[in-house]
Amino acid sequence: MTTARELATALNLSVSTVGRALADDPRISSRTKQRVVEAATKSGYLVNHAAQMMRGVPSKLVGLVIGDLGNSQYSVGAQSLSRCLEAEGYQLVLSETRDDPASELRHVRQLCSARAAGIVIVPTERPLPETQRLLQTVPYVQWIRRHPALIDQWFCFDNTRAIESATRHLLDLGHSRIGYIGPYEDSFAGRERLAGFLHAQHLTSADPTLTVFGPGGDTRFGQEAAQRLLQLDIPPTALVLGSLQITRGVLDELVGRAIRIPDELSVIGFGDEPGFSWWSPGLTTIAVPNEHIATSCALWLLHKLKRERECSAEENFGSITPGSLVIRGSTALARGS
Repeated sequence: MTTARELATALNLSVSTVGRALADDPRISSRTKQRVVEAATKSGYLVNHAAQMMRGVPSKLVGLVIGDLGNSQYSVGAQSLSRCLEAEGYQLVLSETRDDPASELRHVRQLCSARAAGIVIVPTERPLPETQRLLQTVPYVQWIRRHPALIDQWFCFDNTRAIESATRHLLDLGHSRIGYIGPYEDSFAGRERLAGFLHAQHLTSADPTLTVFGPGGDTRFGQEAAQRLLQLDIPPTALVLGSLQITRGVLDELVGRAIRIPDELSVIGFGDEPGFSWWSPGLTTIAVPNEHIATSCALWLLHKLKRERECSAEENFGSITPGSLVIRGSTALARGS
């Protein structure tokens, strides 16, 4: 393997100049940087990033810490994050916590140990104190979820307005007995989405016979919750679903029961996977602009990295992006309307 010294000798440069050129040091001219990069590429030279960091050269790794790799909303957003960061020379490193605070701590600890340049995190509901402390040592931003114990820099989705608009759509169609299946009430998303469901109907509390709460990332829970509502003496005439995985589970249950949609039941899902438009008769659903949110998140983190490690309180920033209700064939006028 070619060494930095051999590369420097071949180019008639000092070893320090070669190192600075490969680190994109502004003190080195563009022409010299190009010469060094071309020679390094041709010779197969690999940069020793550990040695660079020991000399104070910042890492080019950015950690992405999410709860569920099976959630297509995260994967779509991760792709946008990766592309945006890669354009500025950074590499995205992916970690999955399964929404477990102990796993979250392990991943954050390892990213900090590896001197990651920054972290994009979908925080768990209860980050451990050490996780909170470690995150203060590295530029980071919250994505999709925000936790009050963490620094106030986040890019999120307008959960409340999205569910409210979905519920109003059903009310406009004459539905009065509307069921809701959503994440736990004490979770970040659960609180906001339930609030939208209640606001639309001018309610102050949820009807326990028409609302079911559980793990938003569990498809099986969606199936079981649908079973519970459909077995009521007077079942709902419409459903609003509060997460992508819940939507998948409910659709599986409805297909298994051969429920005629929307004749017997109107349904509004959450998230807009490609299959939802194909699902007969086409699923009315809440589309989440994950690419836009993720790109905005990446641009903000890059802004922070360019302005060095620490940010002042004046630089705190939060962004809420609205979604859109995509109306297809799974919603119709209530019977008798």
